[in-house]
Amino acid sequence: MSATPPSAPPASAWAPLRLAVFRSLWLAVLASNVGTWMQTVGAQWLLVDQPNAPTLVALVQTASMLPVLLLALPAGALADTLDRRRLLIGVQCFLAAVGVLLTALTAADRMPPALLLNLTFALGVGQALTLPAWQAVIPELVPREQLVNASALGSISVNLARSVGPAVAGVLVAQAGVAVVFAVNTASFAIFAGALLRWRPDRPDGPAMPERFTAALRAGGRYVRHSPVVRRILLRAALFVVPGSALWALLPLVASQRLGLGPGGYGVLLAALGVGAVAGALVLPRVRRALTASQLLLVAGLVYGGALLVLALVPVPALVTAALVPAGLAWMTVLSTVNAAMQLFLPGWVRARGLSVYQMVFAGGQALGALAWGALGELAGLVTALAVAGAAMAVAALTVPLWPLRDTRGVDRDPAVYWPEPHLMLDAHPRTGPVLVTVSYTVPPERQDAFVEAMRAVGRSRRRTGAMRWGLFRAGERAHGFVEVYQVPSWEEHLRQHGGRLTGADRAAEERARALTEGDVHVAHLLPADEP
Repeated sequence: MSATPPSAPPASAWAPLRLAVFRSLWLAVLASNVGTWMQTVGAQWLLVDQPNAPTLVALVQTASMLPVLLLALPAGALADTLDRRRLLIGVQCFLAAVGVLLTALTAADRMPPALLLNLTFALGVGQALTLPAWQAVIPELVPREQLVNASALGSISVNLARSVGPAVAGVLVAQAGVAVVFAVNTASFAIFAGALLRWRPDRPDGPAMPERFTAALRAGGRYVRHSPVVRRILLRAALFVVPGSALWALLPLVASQRLGLGPGGYGVLLAALGVGAVAGALVLPRVRRALTASQLLLVAGLVYGGALLVLALVPVPALVTAALVPAGLAWMTVLSTVNAAMQLFLPGWVRARGLSVYQMVFAGGQALGALAWGALGELAGLVTALAVAGAAMAVAALTVPLWPLRDTRGVDRDPAVYWPEPHLMLDAHPRTGPVLVTVSYTVPPERQDAFVEAMRAVGRSRRRTGAMRWGLFRAGERAHGFVEVYQVPSWEEHLRQHGGRLTGADRAAEERARALTEGDVHVAHLLPADEP
């Protein structure tokens, strides 16, 4: 089943780049991604000769990804409640400051492993704050029908950077030292900040009625928890990233210990991954016409698992380099597919928070996976670690028929404001709560089973959009009576349900249930008795 709604993708994979604003920001992000990959190569290469090198080298990836695991949901809440442009500019200034410190200490030969990992963690904090805000901005820059291609271009940016950055870093490390690599990464943050300063949105990016931070956090968590589509996307991402992280964590050691390559050779290996990913992004629109999203995940997982086995069993640089090209293609295919599925499904009010949970799963899978594969490599050797990862990847790919991506074609994700305005005799404060909402229905006996089943989808909608609890009950004193009861944290939260959290799909689910009822539907809002 496919998770991408367009049946006929745009003819050109480059179509979003025709939009000047998207093009300038995409180029700036590309520069930042190049700097990030140069930073990773420089940091890992500083550690390859240290004692316990397998663990230390893998910890570079853990230190850079762990902040995303820890901060993703708060970062998403900030991106949904603040002006995203200003947030991104402030974070780039912070990253540039950390980069200056990292460069100066490395140039002065004052960079022990512990300090390097701590500063890498600080850079990861900045990336954790950047990712959900940037991902949430993209649907505002391109038309919806170009969103899949925009997501693929995001993957091209990452993988083109992976192709260029490590190769350039390898040359700079060999010719000028690691400090120069860190300096280039620092400059890339300034480039992104400059592009953001030049961008002037047509309307203020911040929401008209910003949510309170803690309420926004809880709302984002409720949405993900009660969305089967989102949960399935996250599952597929985790099943790919955890075994897939072994390649990124252990490739420096494969280059230096098994293949006898220097920093330049390691850069070539990473460039092969990037070349495969870029080539894959170019052909992916055509492939999507022939294969569903789930079929793409199955094929890509098997290809990537085969590449891991080649790294484990074939100590020949040319063959390893050749195997990394399809591995890069497979990596890009999976990530662009699940990322686009998330962007297409999430409604605007919770988009950054939903994407932040996706980033949390992605980064957490990489960080914890890298730590586990590094530890296994130190205990049992690189060959064993890579072989186990390859087998795990193949098993995970074979679960796609069991847990495919859900088909969301034709699902209306546009905002739908269709509930009537509530009219209370009380003057409720926005923070009054909790609020209990009851909806009374009359359902003929022959339709009651179908009604109960249809209301399950309504219940999920209520929970996704704000309800802490939901239930459907039979009215004991009224023939054929049903009462829906749900509790929201505050009156403000319930007004948000009225004012834009619902989508066309939520409306369709509610209409299916109400079509089975007869007579009027009665709604009551119950407020706490001790409120003034």
